[in-house]
Amino acid sequence: MLFGKHINRYYLKHLPVLLLGILSLVVIDFLQLKVPELYRMVINGINEGYVQVGDAVRVFDMDLLLDEICLPMVFIIVIMAIGRFLWRICFFGSGIKVETDLRGRMFDRCKDLSREYYQVNKVGTLMSYFTNDLETVQDCFGSGILMFADALFLGVLALAKMFRMNLALTLFSLVPMAFLLVISAIVGHYMEKKWDERQEAFSALSDFAQEDFSGIAVIKAFVKETVELMSFRKLNKQNEKVNVEFTRISTLLNILVTLFVESVICVILGYGGYLVYHGQFNAGQLVEFIGYFTSIVWPIMAISQLIEMRARGKASLKRIGDLLETPVDVADKPGVTEPAEPLAGNIEMRNLTFRYPGGSYDSLTDASFTIKAGENVGIIGKTGSGKTTLVDLLLRTYNVPDGTIFLDGHDVNDIPIRTVRKYAAYVPQDNFLFSDTIASNIAFASDTDDAATIEEAARLSDVHDNITEFTEGYNTVLGERGVTVSGGQKQRISIARALMKDANILILDDSVSAVDVRTEKAILSNLRRIRRGKTTILIAHRISTVEGMDKIIFLDEGRITAVGTHKELLASCPDYRTMVELQQVEGAMEESDSPELNRSNAHREEVGDYA
Repeated sequence: MLFGKHINRYYLKHLPVLLLGILSLVVIDFLQLKVPELYRMVINGINEGYVQVGDAVRVFDMDLLLDEICLPMVFIIVIMAIGRFLWRICFFGSGIKVETDLRGRMFDRCKDLSREYYQVNKVGTLMSYFTNDLETVQDCFGSGILMFADALFLGVLALAKMFRMNLALTLFSLVPMAFLLVISAIVGHYMEKKWDERQEAFSALSDFAQEDFSGIAVIKAFVKETVELMSFRKLNKQNEKVNVEFTRISTLLNILVTLFVESVICVILGYGGYLVYHGQFNAGQLVEFIGYFTSIVWPIMAISQLIEMRARGKASLKRIGDLLETPVDVADKPGVTEPAEPLAGNIEMRNLTFRYPGGSYDSLTDASFTIKAGENVGIIGKTGSGKTTLVDLLLRTYNVPDGTIFLDGHDVNDIPIRTVRKYAAYVPQDNFLFSDTIASNIAFASDTDDAATIEEAARLSDVHDNITEFTEGYNTVLGERGVTVSGGQKQRISIARALMKDANILILDDSVSAVDVRTEKAILSNLRRIRRGKTTILIAHRISTVEGMDKIIFLDEGRITAVGTHKELLASCPDYRTMVELQQVEGAMEESDSPELNRSNAHREEVGDYA
């Protein structure tokens, strides 16, 4: 059996079913011990011509054979078949329910954990918790109760009958068993350590395989198949090594069990034969005694298996417990309340300084700005300047100090996190798409799956024409993480998904970087038209993408160095002006290299239309 903080509750929860299973097991054990008595009657009847039935001595004939031996045996077989079906349903069914409930609790905890947790813990490791470890715990719960109860009741009943038959022979039989239990306990402690190592090796192997499968295109592009294969072989060999070590010690335990059991059989045959020779036993009684001992062989083996199983279960339960006990870093503080009115999109940041957990420098320093509801705001700056950090903090992806971020005048820490995210739609840099239909991906953020609404969102993000070119159209099933569509299509499907939510705050993090000039113009124009009165924040690297916005926030090394319109920043911010000039030079160079690429000038004209 397996006990621990996260599993003890299930013994009480499933107590009625478990008691029914134990009751059926006791009945089976009791009837099973009637079989050696029937063997004795047959042997004595054949040897002596008569048998003792209760207090009477009867002649061994066909009537006695049918009435006192065959019919009871048939009855025992039928009841044992029914009972074994019942306890399997009770024990193994409860184990499956425990596994299901634990998996639900684990998934619930995972959805609440912060992004920081997933940056440290890899997907392969987490999946091993949900597969190998859960399966081990389920096996320990169901089979563990079976082995413990069966070993207890069958062992006690069989030993009681053996003691009644001959005390000395029983004690001789138990001496090797005592040694076996001591050795099993010692080996079991060692097996627990080896099982933990086995699970860690499996997690490392899963992590590597998951990453390689996700990045297979990069591996092929750089012709690194051989390198990755060698790395995988190294991990696979390590996994093989720890599995062989665990199997070796497990096999040793099983061999010891067999050795001690066979040695006891030798003791019984030797000393029991001596008792028969001197008339203290007859042949039937010796067969009966051997039958009882055979019955306790399973309990003894069950104890050794239980020790092995418990060793595996403790290691797996510890890993699961570590996940369930991982603190939720980003959570509502006590006393948060729902705002009286829906969040309109007024955003204010006051002197916010932020450093990522475990970071060595501040990602944002003394950041302050104000965005009014309905404004279209661009955020721009060099790579690593803190643009994504800024919007992540608005969405409470990480904890922020009190009094630094306000939504509609409310401190963001005084509003439930679910409410903050309810009124915001976000298109991150990593445009993640599910392995589902395009329609389902677009409708993911909405409560409706209306085809007309989905198509309208796709038209607004200028991806409708691309979707209709697929054979299955909106019913096309995307590959894992959307690998079956191009980068630009993935961005536009993600934008369509955000537009389906129709939130008062829309955040686009570098979401038009992979599209051409015409498409970018269409998307920006549509956003301007349909989001009047709603706040839109657009992060970009190109000045031309945001120069038509109502306001631009310029970031440099985590500091907000300027806020204003494009013209105002050109006049007041030297760093912004330098960035504009550099991008103009880059655009001119592209034009000279490829005359047909007039992106810079054409784009400025198009954004002028947007403005």
